Amino acid sequence: MGAGRKPVGKRAGVEHVTRAVLKGRFPVHVTWRLDGSWNLRSGRCFTVLKRAMYGGAARFGFRLVHYAVMGNHMHLIVEADDRKALWRGMQGLGVRIAKGMNRLMGRSGRVLVDRYHAHILRTPAEVRAARSYLLNNAEAHYGKRRGPDPYASHVAVIAPRTWLMRRC
Repeated sequence: MGAGRKPVGKRAGVEHVTRAVLKGRFPVHVTWRLDGSWNLRSGRCFTVLKRAMYGGAARFGFRLVHYAVMGNHMHLIVEADDRKALWRGMQGLGVRIAKGMNRLMGRSGRVLVDRYHAHILRTPAEVRAARSYLLNNAEAHYGKRRGPDPYASHVAVIAPRTWLMRRC
């Protein structure tokens, strides 16, 4: 396996590069694309995702602080003690999401399209911008709504531990 031309363009997905060293001091903005067969913002899918996110919010030195669910992807702000804790927490969350979504859709197979993209937030301005992006991203995708986005966490799922997340 792995022979042949490597995918390019939209099919290429997230590059397989070594992730930056994470020392537990910084929150991380994670983007994760899911199989687009169903709209993730539908009531049934969001219920499954929310159950998975709250169930896997604090495990292995990993904490899910905020989320925003779009039609075929989700944005998360997470904290992790180190790179391994981030990997294990995201893997555990991915298993919960995949099992729940497959059960809902009556199928088996991959639900997560690709690896997650992670960006370490190193300054208070980056944290504020990422949180604002999560809370207002639906407006860019779906237009102006009355009131807050019901598919985004406006209150922290788990209380943040890092100084940057507590401050912003």
